Amino acid sequence: MASASLDKLVSMANQIGRFFLPQRDGDPVAGIADHLEKFWDPRMKANIVAHWRAGGAGLDAPVREAIGRLKEAKHGAPLEAGG
Repeated sequence: MASASLDKLVSMANQIGRFFLPQRDGDPVAGIADHLEKFWDPRMKANIVAHWRAGGAGLDAPVREAIGRLKEAKHGAPLEAGG
């Protein structure tokens, strides 16, 4: 994946995270994961999961945790970013 495209995905994921963090109801990480699961194209999810598996540089902590909850991340090991 081109660096500019990956940078855009990281930026988008972090923007989603910043939207859900101040939400008073529920678990913001669950909200982030739910949004990514429902609204991101499968290729986008696959690319952000691959980036997360490679260490997730640039991803905010709640976003990293949310990506770990995605179905794509749960298939195969390890679930923790960076091994």
